[in-house]
Amino acid sequence: MFGIPGKQAVTMTDRAAGQIAKLMAREGHQGLRIGVKKGGCAGMEYTMDYVTEIDPHDEVVEQDGARVMIAPMAQMFLFGTEIDYETSLLESAFKFNNPNVSEACGCGESIKFETPSDPER
Repeated sequence: MFGIPGKQAVTMTDRAAGQIAKLMAREGHQGLRIGVKKGGCAGMEYTMDYVTEIDPHDEVVEQDGARVMIAPMAQMFLFGTEIDYETSLLESAFKFNNPNVSEACGCGESIKFETPSDPER
């Protein structure tokens, strides 16, 4: 695990935990794996995938019936992130309040980190 011993890499708002728990119950998955990959206009994008098996190298965060797995190469980029779920008139989506992001593109789908590390190494 990357980060501070005893401190979870990410936290979830009650709305996010509720939505993730609903998705887990509906589809019978173990949870959602969150990561980052190269892409988008700012250089990086968040990824979210259903998980049928928990990878022993993932960091597992559980809250109120919701389970999120953090891919090993993404842990340093996501440490301290709060996952929220927002609903507006036009969309409902997970939002990442990440203190490690140095800039984001206008569409909000792409991010850039200050660290020179490459998550795909």
